[in-house]
Amino acid sequence: MTTKERADAARNRRRILTAARLLVERHGADAVTMDDVATAAGVGKGTLFRRFGDKAGLARSLLAEAERNLYLRVTTGEAPLGPGAPATERLVAFFDAYLAFLTANLDLMRIAETAKPGARYRAEPYRYWHHHVARLLVEARAPADPRALAHTLMAAVAADLHRSVSRESAPGAMRNAVLHLVGKSTGSAAIPAPR
Repeated sequence: MTTKERADAARNRRRILTAARLLVERHGADAVTMDDVATAAGVGKGTLFRRFGDKAGLARSLLAEAERNLYLRVTTGEAPLGPGAPATERLVAFFDAYLAFLTANLDLMRIAETAKPGARYRAEPYRYWHHHVARLLVEARAPADPRALAHTLMAAVAADLHRSVSRESAPGAMRNAVLHLVGKSTGSAAIPAPR
């Protein structure tokens, strides 16, 4: 049974997410506090914490729309990201699209993924992406256990890693390295051109 959200709760949720997006755009995700969001949204801190739990929960909610868009592109979009292309091409296309999503949302992703030990691996989006990658690895007849290899490849797109090395890597270096790793894991050499 699905519980329908009360009108005032839905209104508060929209106000909170709108205020949080604006604050993050202006100041960066790391600089924004839950107090800042509550004040900007005109709600009490209790309302904010009951709704989102903590800053990581708020970050996950802010990421939800972009994650949904990527999900739709993967499940119903054009090949090679969407269905209809060989698994090796879909894997490279997925990691390329995921890296673009990660780059656009790096600070929010880092907050959502590192709030608590293991948070990244328990989150629903990670479980879905891991399953998607593992399924494609089975189709591509990857030479290693597909579930373990999927975790290994997903580790290469962890937000904390990308944030930590962003200053020491040339633009596009991490993308090229990840896509090279994906290609090598499936025997594919098809790596998209630099953006």
